[in-house]
Amino acid sequence: MIGGGGEKKTLRLVARYADACNLYPGPDLGGKLAVLRRHCEAEGRDYEAIEKTCIMPFTADDTASADELAGALRTIAGAGVTRVIGILEGPDQVRGIDLIGERVLPVVADA
Repeated sequence: MIGGGGEKKTLRLVARYADACNLYPGPDLGGKLAVLRRHCEAEGRDYEAIEKTCIMPFTADDTASADELAGALRTIAGAGVTRVIGILEGPDQVRGIDLIGERVLPVVADA
């Protein structure tokens, strides 16, 4: 796995050598994946053979934030990310886990 979104060097190295990459789930995620796809084409590499991941905070303090998290995860999946590593945040992490299980996982399970 190679982490980072540098378009000239890092994503080129991902296309050449990596089985997986880790990117930031920001507004430029789709563009970074498009650059990776072009690098894969230039390298003769199957873009789909590279696992695309993101790491991000999971905040689920109430139903609204859990629903917002579910929406964000659907958007990330729609961009082509296949795995998200969540870092649970919030004052009541047990409640956060419950909300993620109740409101987030059912929405993103098929993404």
